[in-house]
Amino acid sequence: MSVFLSSEPADARWGEKATLSTDAAGMTIHLKDGDALTAISRAARRIDGQGVKNVKLAGEGWSLENSWAFWQGFRGPKGTRNVEWAELSEDDANTLKQRLKIIDWVRNTINTPAEDLSPEQLATRAVDLMCEFGNEKVSYRITKGDDLRQQSYMGIHTVGRGSDRQPVLLALDYNPSGDGDAPVYACLVGKGITFDTGGYSLKPSASMDSMKADMGGAATLTGALALAAANGLNKRVKLYLCCADNMVSGNALKLGDIIRYRNGKTVEVMNTDAEGRLVLADGLIDASAQNPELIIDAATLTGAAKTALGNDYHALFSFDDALAGELLESAKAENEPFWRLPLEEFHRSHLPSNFAELNNIAGPAHTAGASTAAAFLSHFVTEYKKGWLHIDCSATYRKSAADQWSAGATGLGVRTVANLLLAKAK
Repeated sequence: MSVFLSSEPADARWGEKATLSTDAAGMTIHLKDGDALTAISRAARRIDGQGVKNVKLAGEGWSLENSWAFWQGFRGPKGTRNVEWAELSEDDANTLKQRLKIIDWVRNTINTPAEDLSPEQLATRAVDLMCEFGNEKVSYRITKGDDLRQQSYMGIHTVGRGSDRQPVLLALDYNPSGDGDAPVYACLVGKGITFDTGGYSLKPSASMDSMKADMGGAATLTGALALAAANGLNKRVKLYLCCADNMVSGNALKLGDIIRYRNGKTVEVMNTDAEGRLVLADGLIDASAQNPELIIDAATLTGAAKTALGNDYHALFSFDDALAGELLESAKAENEPFWRLPLEEFHRSHLPSNFAELNNIAGPAHTAGASTAAAFLSHFVTEYKKGWLHIDCSATYRKSAADQWSAGATGLGVRTVANLLLAKAK
């Protein structure tokens, strides 16, 4: 089936506002004033919904971004789809090929059932992707199971010890210079909870059925680093994936337990479903020790961010206004939706505990759940006021299809973070 683009309205028989029409030549997407990329994605979703799985992008107007917008809507989690792409310049064709490989890896990984993606499997998949695009520039270390406890990665170990599948920390070093003494330009820290029951603060089924996607932050940052590497990133970046299952068992984390971290912080656990911040803390401690210019963490961290923004935007938090502005500019350049939410110094005091320095959830008087979660993480970033960004990945996964998206992972955020890494490395 050939698919064309047109700036002309559809024939009247299709309706005054029709964006898709069909004739003997194929299907035509009718672009009106406004957001053409969104219109293309929505039309592609409709084409897929009609059972068309093999298409040719024909005629004029199929630029790189228009072609990518079509794939974003056309792609789905079930079955195969084939696209014969319109002719692009060599550079644009290469960029499209990179996106198809890397962002589809992100979407496929997030969509993988938890049964088929353990913490260790997530780490090894990330290594495989990075080795493909980083080649000899990549080295890594995987620490798992009781070795985490012995090396004082107490957040990851404590959250993951309730599962039969061992928790894992992946520490991956992308070092294009090959110099072991080269400074670390950036650190990326991803939440890799491969399934989240909520632990003893058990989730209801309606909230648990999508928790295979609770490793979306880890997948997104892995994809972002791979995409930046594929585009010639020439500075050293370290990637930390904090991977675990959050399960219920006789060995699982309990309410009232206290975790003692390597930076001296103690945390009382008053909600075992607020586990993502507990594992990220370990990665942020390691990231801070590298003294990088830039630390970015990403996590499907709070329902509060999704309540505020739905599935349509990633939530951004930072004390660094200039850096937050740079990320938002990168997001705009890459046509990806981010929205900044508040994070202030007073949020850091909203985590009171009677028995530890911090609580892992805010007190009942403080209801800004996404902001207090970000504030919790700031206690594990040495220079939290400068050079640190926290992304709460609200737009990572959709439980059901929408006008523009199939059900499942979206891959949003990969291009934005890659763009920022490349822009700041110049």
